[in-house]
Amino acid sequence: MKLPFPDWVLVTPVKVYQETQGENGISEELIFDGKCCYDDKTKQALDAERRLVTLAGKIILKGDIYPDDLISGYVMLGESKKTIYRTTRPRNPDGSVFSTELELI
Repeated sequence: MKLPFPDWVLVTPVKVYQETQGENGISEELIFDGKCCYDDKTKQALDAERRLVTLAGKIILKGDIYPDDLISGYVMLGESKKTIYRTTRPRNPDGSVFSTELELI
């Protein structure tokens, strides 16, 4: 069973870039260009080394934008560039991906 995604909340234009390390340095690839739900609330979280990190917001995208791969890189929200800190992919009851959520620094 798939749950319906509320498309009416997707109002903020966003571009998501994947950064990969290669022989010639870091390469950037545009993996998503469309609209998202952007929440600019700040919150604090602990990283793997138990340091306090301040998160600058979260974007929610419909479906799985980069299937079966880790998303690391940055997003462009208008003129501002924000780094991706963590990615989560909530699932539907049938196991398919409902949305992609990117927490930003």
